[in-house]
Amino acid sequence: MAPPKLTMSPEYFLNRELGILEFNRRVLAQAEDERNPLLERLKFLCIVSSNLDEFFEVRVADIKEQIEFGAPSTAPDGLTPRQVMARVSAEAHQLVARQYQVLNDVVLPRLAEQDIRILRRTHWNEAQQEWIRAYFFRELMPILTPIGLDPSHPFPRVLNKSLNFAVELEGKDAFGRNSGMAIVQAPRALPRVIRLPKEIAGQEYGLVFLSSILHAHVGELFSGMHVRGCYQFRVTRNSELSLDDESTTDLRLALQGELTHRQYGDAVRLEVADNCSQAMSEFLLGQFGLEQDDLYQVNGLVNLVRLMQVPDWVDRPDLKFPAFIPCMPKEIVKQDDIFKAIRKGDILLHHPFQSFNPVVEFIQQAANDANVLAIKMTIYRTSADSTLMSSLIEAAKRGTEVTVVVELMARFDEEANINWAAKLENAGAHVVYGVVGHKTHAKMAMVVRREEDRLRRYVHLSTGNYHQRTARLYTDFGLLTANEDICEDVNALFAQLTGLGKASKLKHLWQSPFTLHQQMVKAIQNEAEFARAGKKAQIIAKMNALLDPEIIAALYEASAAGVQIDLIVRGVCALRPGIPGVSENIRVRSIVGRFLEHTRIFYFYNDKAEDLYLASADWMYRNFFRRIEACFPLLDPKLKKRVIKEGLQPYLKDNTNAWEMLQEGSYRLKSSRGTPFNAQQRLLGIYGQELVVNEVPISPA
Repeated sequence: MAPPKLTMSPEYFLNRELGILEFNRRVLAQAEDERNPLLERLKFLCIVSSNLDEFFEVRVADIKEQIEFGAPSTAPDGLTPRQVMARVSAEAHQLVARQYQVLNDVVLPRLAEQDIRILRRTHWNEAQQEWIRAYFFRELMPILTPIGLDPSHPFPRVLNKSLNFAVELEGKDAFGRNSGMAIVQAPRALPRVIRLPKEIAGQEYGLVFLSSILHAHVGELFSGMHVRGCYQFRVTRNSELSLDDESTTDLRLALQGELTHRQYGDAVRLEVADNCSQAMSEFLLGQFGLEQDDLYQVNGLVNLVRLMQVPDWVDRPDLKFPAFIPCMPKEIVKQDDIFKAIRKGDILLHHPFQSFNPVVEFIQQAANDANVLAIKMTIYRTSADSTLMSSLIEAAKRGTEVTVVVELMARFDEEANINWAAKLENAGAHVVYGVVGHKTHAKMAMVVRREEDRLRRYVHLSTGNYHQRTARLYTDFGLLTANEDICEDVNALFAQLTGLGKASKLKHLWQSPFTLHQQMVKAIQNEAEFARAGKKAQIIAKMNALLDPEIIAALYEASAAGVQIDLIVRGVCALRPGIPGVSENIRVRSIVGRFLEHTRIFYFYNDKAEDLYLASADWMYRNFFRRIEACFPLLDPKLKKRVIKEGLQPYLKDNTNAWEMLQEGSYRLKSSRGTPFNAQQRLLGIYGQELVVNEVPISPA
């Protein structure tokens, strides 16, 4: 007899948008953490700003559209769009205020103590003033275009997230006009932070904001007029792209046209400096069709993301995380021929602790091998100077059959992917864009090679993107294998993406949008059945986000049956742990540290079988039903144990970067009673000790 279904009341679910803001509080806590090096703390502040930009461009924009069109609430938490918007506004304002407080009261003063100082306009000495004035006339004034506002000069179109200045003026210009207001747009090519020469700054690192330089010399743009005020501002716009799946005949061409409109989507947020007058703030809000709650008045730069370049400038290793060199797996070090190494057995790669170079080598050797007949690969995100893409282009030029599934709709990477698609096509590669309406998010590459009297396939599957730079910053697992069943499954997936026909029954892989969701639910329910039978039942799952209501319902039922469930969810989690009788056997934690946790690992005890899967997908509706995803098992028992040992157990033991989720959705930092344990640092230490040979670090993109 099947167990009764739990009633999925709204109080059992947490709101997605509020969960995203809660995650950014945990990121901000890294900037507050005294244990982190100072320049890394500055980076975390910048990451919060970057995250919030995307949050407003996508999530807040969506809420505003729901409100505009009167959409009812369809989210499991039951909140209406207006209720969500009110709570998001309150929480976001608090978060931003705290972010700037940490910047101004902690990070910048500490940097000044280390001879890294932001030189404020009111404190420039005579030599600095002269140098900055010369810089203004030499580098800024020739490319600035002030726009006076009058009937013939309406308010200009302001680019998404661009730096602008609203200038209040007195007096008449050469034509006798007296509008009293002008807009100055700072070209994006200009650096937002300028480093002064050491002899001028009077210290090793003396930095000046572009906004300070323009504030000091804005009067030069309005000859004979008096500047009453100059206020920096920045508007964030809806950046979601809208394409008609049914009428689109050329996706790349349609997307190229749509990208130009992204810069001018509906405004969703206005940021102004704290010196901005109320009258000017109200004027700007009116120009962008925004309300008072959409205004963020900040004490400092309106775009902290631009401060990310400062740590790159500053040569102070003592103020950064210790440098590391990812090690090469011993299976590859001992063998020059990567295909021979893979034939000997599956090779597991754990990035960034292990090098991404074997993946690069896999494609490079294939591109230069006369016995390789075909290379197939999916691209979701990659770097602008990708060695992998260059190798594919060279392979196509040599006559190898190269097929690349390029996801043109990878958010904010559309333009880069369009460029790579064009280069690949020009080289003779077959370029397809997957399935319209379903993003291709699976990470897989396949090489077909002639060996003696047969064709053999080699495959790479991964939880992360083919991006050489993020492979040094994100934690991911990758698998190199020649297992015939796995390779046959991957071949079938490529056939689906490039051709037409019914979905094939796969031997080992679970895929979205066809089998992944039902298989995950089945695996969870299977553990519940073992628990009801009095057997040990356990689930450990690690992912970026948990939002799918059916998965959450299945987890609740498993918990109620007695399954012990540990969830390691880096970002947003809509599940409430600790509800008596519902989720009291579920524990949720989030790890936020030096590296971005990006692995998706799913472990089911399964009556001692200990099934373990790696995937490109999170537990979200979009990953299950609106994307092409691949979830693959580890068939080698040694590799399975290694993922448990490296990818799960250390993160459950972490008491340094681990945040425990409370029932109401907030988080508290895990108590570090006893010996502190940092999972990421432990893995760096292990691989440092096991280092077999040093590689040349990959240059950042």
